[in-house]
This record gives sequence, structure tokens and C-alpha cells, in this order.
Amino acid sequence: MNIREYPDRDMLAIDVANAIAGDLKMHLLHHDIAALAVAGGTSPAPIFDDLCAADLDWNRVNVMATDERWVALESDRSNARLIRERLLTDRASAAHFLPFHVPAREPEEVLAEVEAQIAPNLPLSVVLLGMGEDMHTASLFPGVEGLEQALAADAPILCVLRPDSQPEPRVSLSAPVLSGALSKHLVIYGEAKRRALEKALSLPPEQAPIQAVLTEMRVHWAP
Repeated sequence: MNIREYPDRDMLAIDVANAIAGDLKMHLLHHDIAALAVAGGTSPAPIFDDLCAADLDWNRVNVMATDERWVALESDRSNARLIRERLLTDRASAAHFLPFHVPAREPEEVLAEVEAQIAPNLPLSVVLLGMGEDMHTASLFPGVEGLEQALAADAPILCVLRPDSQPEPRVSLSAPVLSGALSKHLVIYGEAKRRALEKALSLPPEQAPIQAVLTEMRVHWAP
């Protein structure tokens, strides 16, 4: 893990977008397809605004979320909606999106179907992650139901997690899939998250799930 500090968030967004575009271009020099998994939430949106204009073969890029709330794709709470509105525009509109949510009462009913679409894209070419002050990443929350399976060395591609603090189940790429990406970027803002990351280094993944994916991680921090 190495940490790069930026004077402000705008500079971080530009630099991370350039880094991801470079990673994708390099991957496409040697592979027919590149797979990009990105976090939802507010942190990556400015990065998407810059990345979407990158000059690369987007029609050879498959994009997915790192995790998804079990809500319709049109919901304000859907990571897929954010990705489609902020990333899959401009030149990046040529990329192919792989949604995690499909109509079903429970995510377990369709998990195998969704995994079958993701499997040919592994290992991921690039992953962009965020982290909460509780040291969660994707939907891998400390103490959440399903975390043990998601952290296991033989974890499936996708795991269903049910945080008590959330109104709906979550579907998340497992820790081995996230950690196995060929290029990994973690974006964090503020002193509180910087302290949380430093704290995570001395804790087991069960208490600090971000710990499970930090090997060879490029961390980008701004105040």
C-alpha cells in the first residue's frame, strides 16, 4: 500500500481519473476486454466526470459496481444509476455495463445468474474503492451478516450482506475478487478517514474489512 496526498479533491479527481484511464489502456494492449469495478456514493462521482472523457477503447471495457443495494436500477439509492449518469456518458457511453440487480424478490434467487456474467471478467482489470469511517469498503461492513463468507479465501464472486443500519440487502463483490484486481485504487477524504485507515492496518479484516484488500493498493487522500 502506498498513499498519495493531494492539496484538494479536484486535483485528486483529475489524477485518479488519469491513473485509471492509463491502467485500462495498458490492460487493453494485452487483452481483448478490460473490466472496471467502481464504488458508488459521493466520493467517486467527480472522478467519473473526468474519466468518462478519457480517450480509450471504451467499447472493450466492461463496467460494474463493486457493490449494489437491492433496489431498482432507477432508484436514487442505486449505484447503477450513479454510474450510468456520471460515468457511462461522453466517450465512456460506449462501455458495457453489468448490473448486479435484476428483478427478483431476494438477491439469492438470481445470484448465480449475475455471477455468470461477471466470471469471464475476472480478474478485474481495475477497481476503484471507497472506505467509510467504520473501515468498511464496498458493502463489507464490520459485523454484518454475511461478512465471514465474503472474507473467506474461497468466497464466491458475489455475496449478499444485510447491514442492520440499511433498509435493504446489499450485493457485493467478495474480498478475494476485489483484492485480486490487477490495479487497485482507494479514495478517501478528510482526517477522520485517514485515521481510520491507519487504525485498520493493525486490525483483522473482521473488524476492519478494508484490511482485506490493501495489498498493493494505491491510496489517494485529500483533505
